Amino acid sequence: MLRPTRLALVAVAAVSLLAAGCGGKSGGSHHGGTDAAGFTPPKIPALSSLGQGEGQVNVIAWAGYAEDGSNDPKVDWVHPFEKQTGCKVNTKVAGTSDEMVNLMKTGQYDVVSASGDASLRLIASGTVAPVNTGLVPNYADIFPDLKNKPWNSVDGKMYGIPHGRGANLLMWRTDKVKQAPDSWGAVFDPNSPYKGHITAYDSPIYIADAALYLSTTQPALGIKDPYALDQKQFDAAVNLLKEQRKIVGEYWSDYTKTLQSFKSGDTVLGTTWQVIANQALAAKAPVQTVLPKEGSTGWSDTWMVGAKAQHPNCAYKWMDWIVSPKVNAQVAEYFGEAPSNSKACAETSDKTFCNTFHAADEPYWTKVHYWNTPITQCLDGRKDVKCVDYAKWTQAWTQIKG
Repeated sequence: MLRPTRLALVAVAAVSLLAAGCGGKSGGSHHGGTDAAGFTPPKIPALSSLGQGEGQVNVIAWAGYAEDGSNDPKVDWVHPFEKQTGCKVNTKVAGTSDEMVNLMKTGQYDVVSASGDASLRLIASGTVAPVNTGLVPNYADIFPDLKNKPWNSVDGKMYGIPHGRGANLLMWRTDKVKQAPDSWGAVFDPNSPYKGHITAYDSPIYIADAALYLSTTQPALGIKDPYALDQKQFDAAVNLLKEQRKIVGEYWSDYTKTLQSFKSGDTVLGTTWQVIANQALAAKAPVQTVLPKEGSTGWSDTWMVGAKAQHPNCAYKWMDWIVSPKVNAQVAEYFGEAPSNSKACAETSDKTFCNTFHAADEPYWTKVHYWNTPITQCLDGRKDVKCVDYAKWTQAWTQIKG
């Protein structure tokens, strides 16, 4: 039920995306073609029909996505898949999106659970192929607001099967923070009474959180997309984070450490995930969360098939299996995220799970800006300026932390 290895989600190898000239928008449906996407993907055909399984499938996944009972005997959706399909699952757990991209480029893997910061890189480089959703029966029950999105489709073509999603939330200890916050301003206030006890996510992608906050508090900056920042907008976000550095007690990338910090009271306010909040509450820590009024950043993962997949039939069978209602529910509960299959909610062991994770709450997700990778061609559609690419986000993050 942890996300221990998703922590360094985006790193310097995002430069491979820049070299490919790839981009995308951070919200809304994607139906636009080259101009809308910012790149033209290589012409790679999708599988036309499903044939006999090849006997195995090589999977790259986040920890917790392809459990075979070795971590917990009661948590196993791999062996039932193998028994049903005859496709043996060979899983490689990846710790970062960059690792996933590099592994997929070897051509040795068939399918990958890519996050939004990796998926467009994989598409632009020709590493993954479009997906024939007609060969994935359970795709029909995927929540509509996860289909044809900027991080999983180009020019109306789906390049994967949505798996699950989550939001980055604001959490506080109710015994320490007396007035419940409703804004990210609580973690950016230079005069905060909680100085030294505030936490923030440790990644260059956190610059987007500052940009999102500035989009409402400094509208004159004209920020429309937190992943599409021109130099002026970028400088404003970086300056805000440099000021925030003075009040941050610790930056977290280790899920278990930030959980412990909130439990002990060393941290009283900051960015979190719903699963962390749930475990803190289970440990009797007096915490509460909110999706702030400015909205939040978040993630959406997609199962994608390698363009050079040696076991494409088993790969398709795996994608259909992993998003089937019962299995998608198992993964979501174990991992701590909202499932992608609308029928999964009826299969969760905790019947309040989907309400807690807002699985079917479409208005909630309209407030979440899913992670994307910044490139020089502005992802918000502007043509008259250049935006700051991710390599420079990485450099700035090093300077911010000092």
